[in-house]
Amino acid sequence: MRKAGATIRDVAARAELSVASVSRVFNGHANVHPDARERVLAAAEALGYVPHAGARSLSMARTHAVGVVIPDLHGEFFSEIVRGMDREAGRRGYHLLLSNMHADAEQAAQAMRSMRGRVDGMIVMAPGLDPAAVEAVLPVGIPAVLIASPNAGTRAAVAIDNRAGVEAVVAHLVATGRRALVHVAGPEGNIDATERREAFVEALAQHLPGRPPRIIPGSFFQEAGEGAARDLLASGERFDAIVAANDMVALGALHVLREAGVDVPGRVAVAGFDDVPLARFLSLTTVQVGIDEIGGRAMTRLFDDIEGKASDMMIDMITPRLIVRATTGAAGEPHA
Repeated sequence: MRKAGATIRDVAARAELSVASVSRVFNGHANVHPDARERVLAAAEALGYVPHAGARSLSMARTHAVGVVIPDLHGEFFSEIVRGMDREAGRRGYHLLLSNMHADAEQAAQAMRSMRGRVDGMIVMAPGLDPAAVEAVLPVGIPAVLIASPNAGTRAAVAIDNRAGVEAVVAHLVATGRRALVHVAGPEGNIDATERREAFVEALAQHLPGRPPRIIPGSFFQEAGEGAARDLLASGERFDAIVAANDMVALGALHVLREAGVDVPGRVAVAGFDDVPLARFLSLTTVQVGIDEIGGRAMTRLFDDIEGKASDMMIDMITPRLIVRATTGAAGEPHA
């Protein structure tokens, strides 16, 4: 349990070390046994003790490593984010320690604990986890930046303006004459998926008032798009546009529609979100967020914190832009 107003003596008592030994750890002295350092950092984290900024080991004994914890290592989205981080870190002579938490709170906690004392800062992407749980396991006294967090709290964060992106998609589809839009949603509990689902409902009410929203539960994987498209075709339900939670879902739907001989975009338009590299090759209309830029901006903000540069901006909001390609057609083009 974290103790309000914990002192260095409290840390020493919990770690069963002298105050002088604890002080040496926080001041980055080289003659500290690794076990003692680990005990001190664990005690400080448990008590919620934050050493004085001038005494942090961060400022005196840099590891030149940044810890990165992300939900998954699979897929173009995460590889692009990591590429942006790695590029910015490499420019500054840093390397990454990367861990996959599989969207699991306990694995996220284990990943962050394993990096304690080995990194100068951390970037954590946990869009599906409770922000209080993430905050509770972040190492004390180490700068951290969150990506796509439901509530960054006192931490710096980088986020996507999901609402602006989805609104642009819906406005574009309505301008092309679409009236029966279906949203294939992302996973429950994921902040990006939640915001995109809510934005779809809001945009539909704005551009097609009185029309009830049609939402199919899904995930961020291609299989969700494939399943949704098959179900829609089998049901005989009238629909003329699919607004997917991300590009992989859109590409799954696109594959099934084309396999079934459906004219895209003549009969059904398909739009995604993210603009992963594969979307460009398949000419998918999507919302471009600059995926590698997300990683780069998170890393830049982290280095500002590591170097003690003040910033009034807690959340760096990335404004996406609509990229119109062949799967929706241009405004004014007729469709079947």
